[in-house]
Amino acid sequence: MKRFILGLIVAFFALLYIYIYEKIDVLNTSKLKSYVEKFNKSDNELYPQHISNISALEFLSENIPLIELPNKELEETYYFRWWTFRKHIKSTEDGFVITEFLPEVGWSMKHNTINCPAGHHIYEGRWLKDPKYISEYIDFWLNKSGEGIRQYSFWIADAFIAFNNIHRNDSIMSKQLQPLINNYNEWEKIRKDEGKILFHQYDDRDGMELTVSGRKLNNGTEIFGIESVRPTINSYMFADAKAISKISYMNNDIENGEKYEMKANEIKNEIQRALWNEELNFFTVLPKKYDKTTKPLDVRELIGFIPWYFNLPDDEAKYAAAWNKIMDTTGFYAPVGLTVTEQSDPYFKISYEGHECQWNGPSWPFATTQTLKALANFLNNYSNNKTVSKDDYYNLLLQYSRQHKLENENGVTVNWIDENINPYTGDWISRTRLKNWDGKGWSDDKGGIERGKDYNHSGFTDLILSDLIGIKPNLDNIIEINPLVPDDWDWFAVDNLYIQGKKFSLIWDKTGKKYNRGNGLSLFRDNILVTNSSKIEKITYSMR
Repeated sequence: MKRFILGLIVAFFALLYIYIYEKIDVLNTSKLKSYVEKFNKSDNELYPQHISNISALEFLSENIPLIELPNKELEETYYFRWWTFRKHIKSTEDGFVITEFLPEVGWSMKHNTINCPAGHHIYEGRWLKDPKYISEYIDFWLNKSGEGIRQYSFWIADAFIAFNNIHRNDSIMSKQLQPLINNYNEWEKIRKDEGKILFHQYDDRDGMELTVSGRKLNNGTEIFGIESVRPTINSYMFADAKAISKISYMNNDIENGEKYEMKANEIKNEIQRALWNEELNFFTVLPKKYDKTTKPLDVRELIGFIPWYFNLPDDEAKYAAAWNKIMDTTGFYAPVGLTVTEQSDPYFKISYEGHECQWNGPSWPFATTQTLKALANFLNNYSNNKTVSKDDYYNLLLQYSRQHKLENENGVTVNWIDENINPYTGDWISRTRLKNWDGKGWSDDKGGIERGKDYNHSGFTDLILSDLIGIKPNLDNIIEINPLVPDDWDWFAVDNLYIQGKKFSLIWDKTGKKYNRGNGLSLFRDNILVTNSSKIEKITYSMR
């Protein structure tokens, strides 16, 4: 009898241990709290919107995936970028929108929105637990923004799919299909000539003023706004056509599914035929008026990597050769960040004269985000790679992370994100110039005081979650995990991760002693282990 009672007691405590163990989150919010307190303390909150600094911890605790990384620089930048992102969530009569600048700027559209970085906004914000912020933002662009949706080039349909990979809503996808088609058709009317497959765009309408390609098309003279056939808008339209086709098939709209699938294939083939410069081994720019004999320009710009952002190029060695230039110090690699033009080009420059935003040399977080996403896709999805490694990806990501600093007027280094950065010194060029514009201080015509502070024109958190850690959900309710982390990382963790309304945690624990949840790469759903590998490798989990 005593043995029986003792057995019951042991069993009871064993069950109690399991119950408590399974309810304990992998990570808590203490780390987030310390970061938010640090960011708040050093911040001059000039333009509060829907979520002020005082409410930041509560909002972020409820909504963002928590991470713990061996590299504390990456970890801190991750939390800093979420801290800045929530600053840009704005409540309007048209629902929530995401801003690019916190102060009102004269070139913005409705509610101070600018669509140029909206693809980055959606990729970043899709990881928030509450989908309403990005769902309403997408609806704003498609149904309430007027011509703002085509103010700049914008990969909205592709980003819409990326959002639904995490927060799938078939009803909303069906509802938004026709607005997506309407938007695509309007782009064809205004940016595609009759009889042509490819789209043309002004470089500044890509958000890329004073480009070297534009200068070369203007016989060596700089001018603001040169129209050409660019890898940017054409990659975006390829991706949007693919996304529209996918949504159409999901809605049993076979006609539009086939129609936009064909459009995507035509754009892909024409990009590879017309924009690939055989001598430079790079995707470059064509004049607006071109024919089948026109040679693409002899200039390598960082936009030549954008086709891989959407997995557009064929898996062939000749296209893979483009990546030879990413770590080349005569190409795009510089000590502080990737340059937007190849450094060996005669028109490459870092200028502190003329327009404050030039895309002829500086490092731009917008372009760095696109390039790192493209590189992650190349590493994950292409076999003809003899050029770059995941170590290169990690080093470039770390370099990008280190840009997020500023030495303030008191000589204290604070977390910072701004517009364009000097790739050799780390100086935020636009800020240096704007803070004393024409010797008169901050100019209202240029956007007012600290225009670029907390600038929401790029991405970072998505690069950590989707690419470095490798969390890739899809519309088939499959979660693929394929990390690009360094081989010497013995541990990392992600918690408070919500996909299709379900809570997930991801752990890499080489020995099992860091988190005491077993060794290996483990995915948990509602604290229950659902898949595991003894090493870092590609794993998948079906939520069906």
